[in-house]
Order: sequence, then C-alpha cells, then structure tokens
Amino acid sequence: MTLRELHGVFQTAMGWEGIHLFGFEIGAVQYGPFDLHMASANVAVSKFDFSQNARFSYTYDMGDSWVHEVRVEGFATANPKKLYPVCTGGSGACPPEECGGPQGYLERRDEADGYDAWRDMGVMVDWLDDLLQRGVGDEAVAELTTDEARVAMERMVARGPFLPDKFSRKLVNQAFRDGVHRDLMHQQFV
Repeated sequence: MTLRELHGVFQTAMGWEGIHLFGFEIGAVQYGPFDLHMASANVAVSKFDFSQNARFSYTYDMGDSWVHEVRVEGFATANPKKLYPVCTGGSGACPPEECGGPQGYLERRDEADGYDAWRDMGVMVDWLDDLLQRGVGDEAVAELTTDEARVAMERMVARGPFLPDKFSRKLVNQAFRDGVHRDLMHQQFV
C-alpha cells in the first residue's frame, strides 16, 4: 500500500470525500501532492520500516487543518482469505467534512445541543401541539407550517451531523470491500 492509498483508507474510515489536499510527515520529510511541493505520496508504506509504536502525522484539508497523529500499534500476519484493508474498531461518529476543522466541529457540536437547539425544539413542539389541537390531517400540514417552524426544522436538520452518533465498523468495511479507498486516492483536490 502506498501513502496515497493510505490517504484513501483514512478518508474512507472518516467518511470523508477526499476533496482536499493532504500530506504525511514522516521523519523530517513531507509526502503529498505535487501542488504542495512535497515528496511523492506514491511511495510504499513498507519503505519506512516502521517499528511498533512509531508515529507520523497525516494532515487533511490544509485550510481546516485536520492533523492526525498516526501510531503503529503492532504487526499482524495477513490472512490470505481476508480482504484488506479492514477496520478492526472505532468509537463515535467522525466529524463531517467541511465543518471548519477541529475548532469549528467542536463549536457546532456544542451548538447542536445548546440553547438555540432547545429553543427550536420548543418551536417545533408548539407547532405540533397546534396541529394536534386543530385535528389537522396530513394533507394540510404543509399548508399550516409557519415560517418560524420551517426555519426551526431547517436548523435542526443542519445540526444532525453534529449530534452524538455511533461509529459503524460494518459500513467502513463495506466501503473498503467496495474499493472506495482506491477511488478516493485518485480524487482531484479543491
């Protein structure tokens, strides 16, 4: 596997689309796209002869600066009956792409469960209560949606990716089997 393919693996595991520039820093050398004047990322990971607990960094989206510390936890013998790469674990949903980097993600995550979110929930409860009181059927709901309720709904939907969610190893491994990581390594960057 090359560093470029490893980039695709990380993108697939994160649920991102690989639309931004990336770079690896291994030792004192940076590897990545030619656009950034880095050494080629088309180098095999095995070339680095990593030892257990070796560390290097992977940066994605130079504007938002998602810097990941990568640690080699150990080595295993490949099972010829298995397809690789394979995700062996994870916890929590990954931040969505285009959310402003680590700081933007934390701010939006806090806002997704903050005062404004609860106020929007109150608007929705009041609107639904009004519909129930009137005994309105499904066909009239769209007509009776207030501007305030419509805006509150839009904000609630936009908060969805920042609410706590579970990590799905099954979905990541399906994406690996589908070759998504290979497609992402050929992605053009913005």
